[in-house]
Amino acid sequence: MTPAVPRRKARARIDLRRLGRAALLGPAARDRLPDAIGHVAEAHRAHHPDADLEPLRRAYVLAESSHRGQMRKSGEPYITHPLAVTLILAELGAETTTLTASLLHDTVEDTDVTLDQVGEEFGAEVRFLVDGVTKLEKVEYGSAAEPETFRKMLVATGNDVRVMSIKLADRLHNMRTLGVMRPEKQARIAKVTRDVLIPLAERLGVQALKTELEDLVFAILHPEEYTRTRELILDNAALAEDPLAEIADEVRAVLREADVSAEVLIRPRHFVSVHRASRKRGTLRPTDFGRLLVLVNEDADCYAVLGELHTCMTPVVAEFKDFIAVPKFNLYQSLHTAVARGDGQVAEVLIRTHQMHKAAEAGVVALGNPYAPPAEEQTGADGERVDPTRPGWLSRLLHWQESAPDPDTFWSTLRADLAQDREITVFRPDGATIGLPDGATCVDAAYAQYGEDAHACIGARVNGRLATLSTVLRDGDAVQLLMGQDPASEPSRQWLEHARTPAARIAIQRWLSAHPAPAEHEARADGEEKAQPAAGTPAPRPAADGPARAERAAPADADDRPARRATTVVDLPDATVRLAGCCTPVPPDEATGFLVRGGVVTVHRVECSAVAHMKAAGRSEVLVRWGDATEARVTLVAESFGRPHLLADLTEAIAVEDVAIVSATVESPNQQRVRHTYTLRMPDSSRLPALMRAMRDVPGVYDVRRAQPHAPTA
Repeated sequence: MTPAVPRRKARARIDLRRLGRAALLGPAARDRLPDAIGHVAEAHRAHHPDADLEPLRRAYVLAESSHRGQMRKSGEPYITHPLAVTLILAELGAETTTLTASLLHDTVEDTDVTLDQVGEEFGAEVRFLVDGVTKLEKVEYGSAAEPETFRKMLVATGNDVRVMSIKLADRLHNMRTLGVMRPEKQARIAKVTRDVLIPLAERLGVQALKTELEDLVFAILHPEEYTRTRELILDNAALAEDPLAEIADEVRAVLREADVSAEVLIRPRHFVSVHRASRKRGTLRPTDFGRLLVLVNEDADCYAVLGELHTCMTPVVAEFKDFIAVPKFNLYQSLHTAVARGDGQVAEVLIRTHQMHKAAEAGVVALGNPYAPPAEEQTGADGERVDPTRPGWLSRLLHWQESAPDPDTFWSTLRADLAQDREITVFRPDGATIGLPDGATCVDAAYAQYGEDAHACIGARVNGRLATLSTVLRDGDAVQLLMGQDPASEPSRQWLEHARTPAARIAIQRWLSAHPAPAEHEARADGEEKAQPAAGTPAPRPAADGPARAERAAPADADDRPARRATTVVDLPDATVRLAGCCTPVPPDEATGFLVRGGVVTVHRVECSAVAHMKAAGRSEVLVRWGDATEARVTLVAESFGRPHLLADLTEAIAVEDVAIVSATVESPNQQRVRHTYTLRMPDSSRLPALMRAMRDVPGVYDVRRAQPHAPTA
């Protein structure tokens, strides 16, 4: 008989199928709470004994009646979904307004209920929360619907963090019931969960949701490793002896003798945590499958417990971390240590107060109403709120997203930003602080402090010593930025190599796009294409008669199948037409042409920075349209974090889209970041957005873009 996997104590699972059937019988009488949300009320009252349950009753009645007749793909009545999402939040300690909005979170999206009706019935706060988690219509936004929906939710989260709390609980229940979906859809949803929602749960401190989401994603995207990890856990659970339980008894005895009131629990590691430990340590010890959690009443008691353990047991000094004196940026506080027995068994120990434990599990979900104005003491010296419902990383994210109007740019930059899973704090000369991701440089500090005025930065002092702008900052550094007085100061293109924050990269790239180098102007004006040595593209030739056409021929080393190449048509007989290498236009890009030397028409995308220069130079603009043929060649640059098999995964993603690779180059890794350049031939140029999305979905890839001349390196 297979032994059961030990689970931490939790409320008994509710039979949502049974409750859903009961819900279809109709709402309860107005004078009592409907039976179907009795379990939600019980969980809510456990955290908020005096909560008014009337809004929950009215919200349930509206949700049940509006969703009546709708079914989930699993065959359950749809009302079971908002009930499950609301139960997740109630067990985490969310307040009544959040639970009310959670019950209604799909009504505007999936029923005839309107936002105005929600506002009239439940007030402005509930209306705002429901609006924040309502998806944008795919019919209207097309492929941009998902990134724009996340942008909308993040902006709403900036005003009320409860929006993201509801979204995280919604995704958790959807992930729990994802088995009814097609495998490819499961994988797509799991990847977005991994790249966006799990990092957001981590940053908002909601560990209870983050750990379960990690395990569910792990099971879908890495089924073989998940199965091996599950077998390790089952094998450990079947052992006759449990050294971790024995050490827990020893810890209880030590604290009892010292008259320290504490609760000692065994906290099993979740699947992903066990998998990481096995990769790090190889063979796992029985004590590696869990940790000891010591809960006390006061902060001072945490240090009393630590002192007793280090005095009466053998501490592993290298494992000690104090996240009480220096909390993590996501509200997390605990003392971390480890103690060893004579037989070599080592147990990790987490020491925290009951309040710290609540914050560690529920994060911002357990906080009060963020609509309440912050007290004066909650405002930092630089005016930035230190209220944890609006942390610095979220403020920075909301700032840079305003400068990324393109959905693809926003989506790739968001994933790269969220991949930075550690934050540092540096100090300005006036004592104010700047929060930055780990690995940030003086360039990032300059743009974080001065915005686009940082173009005039000429250097920095770090801890009193002169430093280059490429200097990587460490937590606690004192940074003084040296600003030039020349108003014509401009950023260096090399700064892009050292910028790690989206705000810095976007500001520098925007300036460089608006101020191309003079040499680039001349090359673009002459219609010269940037050399592609591996591509072997011959010079285009004019057609024998009729409108002039330009073809980008296949290279000699490409396959010999017949090709219908992308063509442009202009109204100048016998003109030679060239596709500009600076912006590599392909159908269906909006394009324009300019008559340059020798009767050549050079074709650019209309948003190319060379267009404004040519107009200013008086070049003759020529109307351009794409011909009937749709095959095109394009050069894409992919930037990624280094990992094994990345190149194989990228080429496979390209091949799945039925796109031929003409040439490929991979630059040497720079601080664990790798840049790949692919010249590709597509049978249909309309596939380009889908191809770029497929490449971005490869684990580790954080940006894919069209190649530009002198493209910045990351």
